[in-house]
Amino acid sequence: MPNHNHQKKIALINDISGFGRCSVAVQQPVISMLKVQCCPIPTAIFSNHTGFLDFYHLDFTDYMEKYIEMWKKLGLKFNGICTGFLGSARQINIVSDFINDFKSKGTLVIVDPVMGDYGKPYPTYTKEMCEHMKELVILSDIVTPNLTEACILTGIKYREKWTKRELLALAKKVSDIGPSKVVITGIPQKTFVCNYCYEKGKEPKLLKTHKIGTSRSGTGDIFTAIIAADAINGVDFFASVKKASQFIKKCILRSIELDIPLTDGVAFEEILYKLSAK
Repeated sequence: MPNHNHQKKIALINDISGFGRCSVAVQQPVISMLKVQCCPIPTAIFSNHTGFLDFYHLDFTDYMEKYIEMWKKLGLKFNGICTGFLGSARQINIVSDFINDFKSKGTLVIVDPVMGDYGKPYPTYTKEMCEHMKELVILSDIVTPNLTEACILTGIKYREKWTKRELLALAKKVSDIGPSKVVITGIPQKTFVCNYCYEKGKEPKLLKTHKIGTSRSGTGDIFTAIIAADAINGVDFFASVKKASQFIKKCILRSIELDIPLTDGVAFEEILYKLSAK
């Protein structure tokens, strides 16, 4: 039987949207550009993402376990496992089983706990699902929650204004669930959007980026993809967060120049080559 494990690989568990530049559609080319093979496991298939007024949707939950079983037969091994939006408690359980089955020594688990924003869980996210997501975070090495999600995970009340001491306490509480590295994203500070980087045993850092334009679909997916691939490649955590933040800023600027509608995400294809530049 051939050995399929000569190259670095990430198992990417997320939905596929045919149009709108989000989830697998943006993460796979970003991970590939960073010289890591990307192997998607679809959780759902969308004609276009849910930010549009109408879309076609196929739930892939019933097929995920048979899909994964074929990977076991192939003897696949992964340097990283990266998770995105999960649509049900059952999906979260399937992903937890996948991590337990495929994680070996040296496999990094990166969880983007996509649960809510602006202080509230998404309408589809039940209390049960939030509890199951905590169980998934227990298995992670790196977690990339936004401010809302960090509060949901820890039970801390959401607010927009935070001191550095309070952010440190929040990040530590997220890390206590399981991951050694935490980046809390999308923290508003006047004209800046900040990312708070926490890594056990190191000095935490607050990275500030000037606000540019309006929020667009897929930017969080791109961010997590860069963090995941860089982790596999041994890049310093803070340097990776800084790289991801700067790349997304450039993507948004280029999208504004091209007059790309907000629903259509960011024109990352125009500057993807910059990720491989030294």
